[in-house]
Amino acid sequence: MRNRWMLTAVFALGVGLLAGCGANGNTANNGAAADNTTPAPQTNTAQEATPSATEIKELKVSFVPSKDPDQIITATDPLKDLLKEQLATEGYNVETVTIDVGTTYEAVGEALTAGTTDIGFIPGGTYALYDDGADVILTATRAGLSNDSDNPKDWNDNKPTAPTDKQATYYRSIAIAGPTDKGKELAAKVNAGEALTWEDLDSANWAVMSTSSSAGYIYPTLWLQKNYDKSITDLKHVVTSDSYGSSFARLAAGQVDIIVAFADARRDYEEKWTTEFSRSASIWDETNVIGVTEGIYNDTISVSKNSSLMDDQFKSALQKAFIAIAQTDKGKEVIAVYSHEGYQEAKSSDYDNERKAQELIKSQKQ
Repeated sequence: MRNRWMLTAVFALGVGLLAGCGANGNTANNGAAADNTTPAPQTNTAQEATPSATEIKELKVSFVPSKDPDQIITATDPLKDLLKEQLATEGYNVETVTIDVGTTYEAVGEALTAGTTDIGFIPGGTYALYDDGADVILTATRAGLSNDSDNPKDWNDNKPTAPTDKQATYYRSIAIAGPTDKGKELAAKVNAGEALTWEDLDSANWAVMSTSSSAGYIYPTLWLQKNYDKSITDLKHVVTSDSYGSSFARLAAGQVDIIVAFADARRDYEEKWTTEFSRSASIWDETNVIGVTEGIYNDTISVSKNSSLMDDQFKSALQKAFIAIAQTDKGKEVIAVYSHEGYQEAKSSDYDNERKAQELIKSQKQ
């Protein structure tokens, strides 16, 4: 009896040990399975979380007065929402976008340098003059023109100038003679294939833009330098306009004989010529090109080096935002005020020729 009890106890103990080994084996297998499972959902959430957007209270944008300031303000007003919406996709929440038009080209350059504006739509010449305080991020592209010859007679033989489908990274400055007797006299010589003399030009009344305007001052000066070894400062009768609109108004009123402007600015003032400026004939009938400069690299979108907002990440976001805006219908309407059709990334060295031009202008002032 005692032996039977002992055998039963041993058997029970063996079953218990086997059960214990089976339990330990299951625990090990479960542990191995746990090691191979997908991490817990909360871990995934942490890894995939998008960084919170950067908050910007105010973003200031300034334009140069190449056209009537009220016209620019009206045309660019939709840019406020467009820029906020596009920057939001780049991780920046902008509370307010403010837009203003500088009193002069230099005023916008100085604002960028001082950091009192963040973004400036400025010509290459203005950028080259203020590149200590401004950083170029984009270059504008424009529709090419049906006229692109360096011979002014070709422009007059092929009026009116029309846009083409080809995109251009440069434009020219042209000297335009108006309907005054002197203007007609100079145009007649050009259209007859005769070269104008310095005396011809010096006897006329001119309207130019501020000294940092590429098309309104710098490149016309280079043209005079190349062809006559003279400068705008050598002309006897010169007035400075605050916008191209003012220059065309003066030309229509007979206050000046010649103006200088981007090619072909007459397209922008064709309607005003016979309405607001009260001329009876078409601008194409009453004006002629008498001088054409070399190509000018297109306008810039530049940012302030002294703005507290600007770092490489934000400049990259602005580049992407403006390029995207220019591809929308609303965006195209906004940038059309400057005859821009799109933007491409730019670098400082793109404007080395502008710097050379500025050096020439400075040397002539000394």
